[in-house]
Amino acid sequence: MAGDAVAVPAVVKYIVDGDTFSAGVKLQDDTVVSVRVRIRNVDTPELHGECVDEIVAANVAKNRLAELLPSDSIVELENIKDDKYLGRIDANVIDSRGRDVGKILIREGLGRAYNGGRRAGWCKQKI
Repeated sequence: MAGDAVAVPAVVKYIVDGDTFSAGVKLQDDTVVSVRVRIRNVDTPELHGECVDEIVAANVAKNRLAELLPSDSIVELENIKDDKYLGRIDANVIDSRGRDVGKILIREGLGRAYNGGRRAGWCKQKI
């Protein structure tokens, strides 16, 4: 049906943080574009966080995402939308084993469900 979303394959280049990675996406004309992909519906701590606990948690989330999405692995991007930052997209990410990466991060306690808007902080006390 016209307008239905389809999964788009992408090759993981490198991990940016716990919920963002760089990927090469092949377009219909065989052109490959590099984009940053923010995983939809999940928020992980920030690497430049406001407290030591947040920074530590951010590195744990980033390392786990690197395990889930190794360099050169192929993932499927679904429900792709433009992000608020130029050159970045938001997408549900399905790994090579068919698993929703955002749901894994949430289930493992490395991220929280996020549907837009203001994000809750990760610190009990700021530094």
